Amino acid sequence: MDAETPSSGWMSRIFVFASILACAALGFIAVYSSGIGLLDPKVHRAVAFALALVVGVAVARKQRETADPEMSAAKSGIHLVLDLLMIVAGLWSIWSFFFVQTQMEEALYDVSNRDAWPALAGLAVFLELCRRLWGWGLFVVGSLAVVYLFFGNYAPGLLEHTGFSLKEVSEALWYNTNKGVFGSITNIVLVTVFIFIIFGVLLEGTGAGDTLLKFAFLATRRTRGGPAHAAILASSMFGTMSGSTVANIVGTGTFTIPMIKKRGFSPTFAAGIEATASSGGQIMPPIMGAAALVMADLTGAGYLNVIVAALLPALFYYFSLFSAVSAEARRQGIEAQPLTLEDKITRVDAINSVLFIGPILTVIASLIFGLSTSKAGFYAVVVLLCLSFINPKVRENPMRIWNSFVKGAQSGATLLIAIAAIGILVGSLDSTGLGLKLANVISSVRGESLFSALLVAMIGALVLGMGMPTLPAYLIIILVMGPAIQALGVSMLTAHMFVFYYGVASSLTPPVAIAAYAAAPIAGANPLMTALMSFRLGMAKFIIPFIFAFYPTILIVEQFNLVEFVWIVARTCFCIWLFSSALSGFDRGKLTVAEIVLRFVAAFALLAVSPWVHLPALAAGVALILFDMRRSVPNPKAA
Repeated sequence: MDAETPSSGWMSRIFVFASILACAALGFIAVYSSGIGLLDPKVHRAVAFALALVVGVAVARKQRETADPEMSAAKSGIHLVLDLLMIVAGLWSIWSFFFVQTQMEEALYDVSNRDAWPALAGLAVFLELCRRLWGWGLFVVGSLAVVYLFFGNYAPGLLEHTGFSLKEVSEALWYNTNKGVFGSITNIVLVTVFIFIIFGVLLEGTGAGDTLLKFAFLATRRTRGGPAHAAILASSMFGTMSGSTVANIVGTGTFTIPMIKKRGFSPTFAAGIEATASSGGQIMPPIMGAAALVMADLTGAGYLNVIVAALLPALFYYFSLFSAVSAEARRQGIEAQPLTLEDKITRVDAINSVLFIGPILTVIASLIFGLSTSKAGFYAVVVLLCLSFINPKVRENPMRIWNSFVKGAQSGATLLIAIAAIGILVGSLDSTGLGLKLANVISSVRGESLFSALLVAMIGALVLGMGMPTLPAYLIIILVMGPAIQALGVSMLTAHMFVFYYGVASSLTPPVAIAAYAAAPIAGANPLMTALMSFRLGMAKFIIPFIFAFYPTILIVEQFNLVEFVWIVARTCFCIWLFSSALSGFDRGKLTVAEIVLRFVAAFALLAVSPWVHLPALAAGVALILFDMRRSVPNPKAA
């Protein structure tokens, strides 16, 4: 069958054109609101969602046409009608939000049953669009939140609430500017996060990513892991710009994974190390992606404090990956190789390094001088645009900048669709008080043990975050688990960092390990085996949050004590090495089963608060290392 009739072809082009215009408008709004002047909140949110609606429908339509290029004309026509109905219904509901907010500002106005119908239409449209763009996970979460508001008064026990009318549901989820679809989280994304999404894509589009890769290969040229170590370094730098695990994997993995395989590592290991390194980019300062920006606003700690707090845990994580690669390289007998001509830094590469050094220094300097986070993003974009023409490729094709700008705005628009589902969950939890009820349940389950409570929170966080992008995962986890963790006496920033780590770690957790599934096809590896490998390599990410929960001095901005700081840093580094070598079953030589078990026990005991536990563990760990070193020394008599 002819997949593209003349009418469907014209409509596809119209959708593409409308999407580009909407992306451009969203991008310019983000630039204006972050650095030039604030917009009226109701206008800002209504216009942004209207533009995101058009972009979302166009992107979902393109995905559908790509997935089914042989679609019949009749089926295509039905989809076209449904898409147009979604846009009309969505715009009607957004206009209703704007109208009601205007009436509330001008006079006393109560939401009526008549206002409820466009609100319900809006909830249905954005949840369906969320399903098309982000999959079933967020759709189910948002839908259950709506259903719970309507029918939770019939739920048993803990889940029961007093009940909500149609008017009250629409007011809680649609017409409220503190919670719901147009609530405070949407405001944070629009005012602060959006400009950084554009900034990250512009960094990639102007050629900063290619230069980062070269510098990473140069820095790791003398290591056994070579390209594997370069992938870790490049992904940490690239990931802090992109803020997206999958984008990081695609951006660096297409280059690093073949190089890792060429060095002698298995396809599964190559994909696994890229997936774990890419997922860690979001916990690596100074940018850290969208979730850290939201965290700064939700905690009130300030973005600079979040960056400082995240630094050492991120370095621990990447040290664990370096250790895992070193152990694997030793196990396979892989040696360092000389630098090739292609890996050497050219004069153009040295000049292009200004493209990522300049903007990142601008962000840090802006924050140090007390400017807002959004202002820092705005000035970083301005500096990057001014510097972009240093790159010869940009001078040859200036449209690279425009294309990156539109692509960044499109990423922001699709994220806004996901935030709509999160806003629905926020409205439901806040209106029913379910979050506080769950916090009380976790508190009763834990007894008097902080460790057991954090363990329950970790499991819940991993389950809630499975299959979701980091920002939605983090928001869902902190909404449900945050009050329970803070009730244990843990500070707000530490609690947010704790769940943030598991929001990131959920992308590595089988069976829904989206990072592994993105890396596996590039390496030609089995997705499930890659997920298991990623889980093993990224095990440190599951331990580090417990370390800073028990030792908040590691976060530097929380209860800092120099002596305690140095002591726990040293113990953590030794713990990571023991843990990584035990997981690999290899250090200087092959480890026996007894040595592996003893290393695991010593590694965990090193983190105990009591010196009566961690000092003997330290001695045992040193003894195990010395025993392995002595065994690996060749015996001259045997020769």
